Formats: sequence, structure tokens, C-alpha cells
Amino acid sequence: MSKRIDAAAVAPILGSLYPPPFDLPCRARERRRLGDAAGLTQFGVNLLRLAPGSWSSQRHWHSHEDEFVYVLAGVVTLVSDEGEEQLHAGDAAGFKAGDRNGHSLQNRSAAEAVMLEIGSRNPTQDDASYPDVDLRAPAGGKPAIFTHRDGTPYADVVRRSS
Repeated sequence: MSKRIDAAAVAPILGSLYPPPFDLPCRARERRRLGDAAGLTQFGVNLLRLAPGSWSSQRHWHSHEDEFVYVLAGVVTLVSDEGEEQLHAGDAAGFKAGDRNGHSLQNRSAAEAVMLEIGSRNPTQDDASYPDVDLRAPAGGKPAIFTHRDGTPYADVVRRSS
């Protein structure tokens, strides 16, 4: 049996599960869960496409999950506590679990950007924090409910692990 994954045949996931208005900058993002297509359980691999003006996520960090991105095409702006820096095709960035330096990738160019996102999966322990907005994704399994920082849940909104 072939192990080849036809990325174009993997169903795209458009937008985000963030509650409004936090979903707005992510509505035009597209993810294809290549790791799920391969049956992977220990880490996720996504093919991420960002239309001009769209973001990968709200700026965030994970308590128990590492993340890594590799830019395949286009230019994105990495926003972190250090400020902003451009990542071009061939550039990569990594985000260690527990590092409270939140990150987001934003496509501020006029062309589509394409990246691979790779992240460990630890939904029962991982807590995602969003330093710029009143949003938290507490640990507790798959799916987990988005909450306000004070722990109050947003209605009818869930998240999936990387």
C-alpha cells in the first residue's frame, strides 16, 4: 500500500474556530491536515495557505506543545514579543513548549503564502494562551473549549489540536 499523500485530495479546513471577533483575521486561511491523512498521532503536520491579509492565528503560545513552521512560498511576517520579522520561502521558525513569547504569522503581501506547520500533540496537558486578546484554550482533551482568560467559556466554540 502506498504511503504517498496527495495534498490536493486532503479536504481543506477554512477559517478558524476562534470566537468572533478573534476569527476575523483568520477567516481566509486554509489548512490541510497532512499528518491526519498519514494517521499520525504524536505530531501534526499541516499545509497552511494564507491569502493576502490573512493570519495563521491570533498571537499565542503553548504550555506543552512545540511548534515549527517552514515557508514553502511567499512572504509572511512573524509577530512575536521581539517585534516583527519577515520569513521568506526557505525560512523556518520554531516555538518551544512553555516559552511565553506568543507568535503569529501574518501575510501582509499581495501574494499567497504557503507553509508547513508541524506541532506536537498533547491535548490533555496543553494550554494555549493568547496574550493580545481575551482568549485561552485550556487543556482537557480534544476538542477543548475556548474560554475567556478568567475561564468563562465562549458559547459553542471548540478548538482542535495541531
